Amino acid sequence: MKKLFPSLLLGGACFVAGAFVARPTAPDEITVPILRAAQQVFGLNFNDAQLDSTRRNLTGYRDSYEALRKIPLPNSVAPSVVFDPRPLRMRQAQLAAATTNAGKLPETAKVKLPANRDELAFYTVRQLSELLRTRQVTSEELTTFFLARLKKYDPRLHCVITLTEDLALQQARQADQEIKAGKYRGPLHGIPFGAKDLFSAKGYKTTWGSVPYKDQTLDEDAAVVERLRAAGAVLCAKLTLGELAQGDVWFGEKTRTPWDVTKGSSGSSAGSASAVAAGLLPFAIGTETLGSIISPSTACGVTGLRPTYGRVSRAGAMALSWTMDKAGPLTRSAEDCAIVLAALCAAGPDARDPATMLAPNRFQYAFGTNIKKLRVGYLKAAFDQNYPTKANDQATLDVLRKLGVELVPLELPAISPGALRFVLTAEGAAAFDDLTRSGRDGQMVLQNRSAWPNGFRSARFIPAVEYLQAQRVRSLLIEQMDAQLKGFDCYIAPSFSANLVLTNLTGQPAIALPNGFTAAGLPTTITFMGQLYEEGTLLALAKAYQDATDFDEKHPPMP
Repeated sequence: MKKLFPSLLLGGACFVAGAFVARPTAPDEITVPILRAAQQVFGLNFNDAQLDSTRRNLTGYRDSYEALRKIPLPNSVAPSVVFDPRPLRMRQAQLAAATTNAGKLPETAKVKLPANRDELAFYTVRQLSELLRTRQVTSEELTTFFLARLKKYDPRLHCVITLTEDLALQQARQADQEIKAGKYRGPLHGIPFGAKDLFSAKGYKTTWGSVPYKDQTLDEDAAVVERLRAAGAVLCAKLTLGELAQGDVWFGEKTRTPWDVTKGSSGSSAGSASAVAAGLLPFAIGTETLGSIISPSTACGVTGLRPTYGRVSRAGAMALSWTMDKAGPLTRSAEDCAIVLAALCAAGPDARDPATMLAPNRFQYAFGTNIKKLRVGYLKAAFDQNYPTKANDQATLDVLRKLGVELVPLELPAISPGALRFVLTAEGAAAFDDLTRSGRDGQMVLQNRSAWPNGFRSARFIPAVEYLQAQRVRSLLIEQMDAQLKGFDCYIAPSFSANLVLTNLTGQPAIALPNGFTAAGLPTTITFMGQLYEEGTLLALAKAYQDATDFDEKHPPMP
């Protein structure tokens, strides 16, 4: 008698008597016995409890496959992933030798050292840089000040994994010597900062926020650490992230928002947002794959920039999704975001991160832009919905109209991005293949169905065909998005809607801007979106809004 093999995840077909036949009816329930047999095909050995946890995810994946199969895909549509045959040596050789700077920042008012030095905690990068440039304060003084705040408030906020105190003081003293000698590098020279602890720094642990890696040391500086050092910035701390870049729970605790320490700071750039909001650092570097800058910026009330995919090098950073990961700054203002982004882009593309080779231009300041001449869209259908922060968002739209900005209704592409979310999980499972197969994922703090251990196990059952089909649909989505945004300079969206998933897939830059508070006193944000590689225009519009309001100047009381 011929055996009937399980048909799970074989592209909607059955394998019967040595031949594939189309499944004539709706898929059967996914059961543990089916998964137990199916995993033998993949050489896996998950126990029954683990397989049972994956069933909900796999049913969702199958629903996504069915949704994606309804989208016509002619043979001419290629996946959004591009194969690059050039070895690193050749990519480095082909990089342009010349670099360009970002241009000039707008004039700023004179800044005086406050009588109460504690006020420096909430000064912007631009204000602090003027104090340093005019030698009213030294970098060593600033660094000592912020290190003290990190030590004082971290026990409440749980935002620091490692203080880099020795390195910080060394870099600060070097900055002071250079500034005194007239070798001023620019607005980040001598400014303290922190980096999410998925960026490596020589001589210090890089834990990725997860127990299996809590003693990991990587003998390299991440590109963002290198480039900020070249700009004269001072690394003071490696900051918390939700384990393996999800959420705000890490192996040491749950990172808190300084607006209410009983609540989490959201994630995964949890420590970066919390530290900046609490005045423990002037700026920090985070990453986003599917909301990890926008969400903690909202929970903590800071200004967070997610640059265009490929704008900032991810060399030396933990990979979660090679086609979705993006690095960017969390600061007090849009102007500060621009200053940090300029430093991160100053050296141009990075041969170690092929995505940076795609950018057609270098970042340039565009603060001289006449915002009244911009064509700015807004997602009318999203703003018309009933949601908790609607009143604050409507007030933001009113401010823009008063500034002379004409807001044009805009619709998103017809393709729903939700069915493509498994692209992230599939890539994450590949990035952490050894963690899953070795069983060390059992050491992670979170073990619920929504946590990475179960997500990575579930992703082992995603077929390569469906992953590539999803990337082909993503190509269609990118084209549709380009068509929808034709003629627009920027557009406005609620911070949490289908737009967040969509633009993380298509790569558009976004900036989360504080725009009010909830009845409970927690901050809210709205999101401004830009065209690919046009962060300058986006930041000009964001700065104009912040110049007309004071939400970016609010900060939590820190006794």
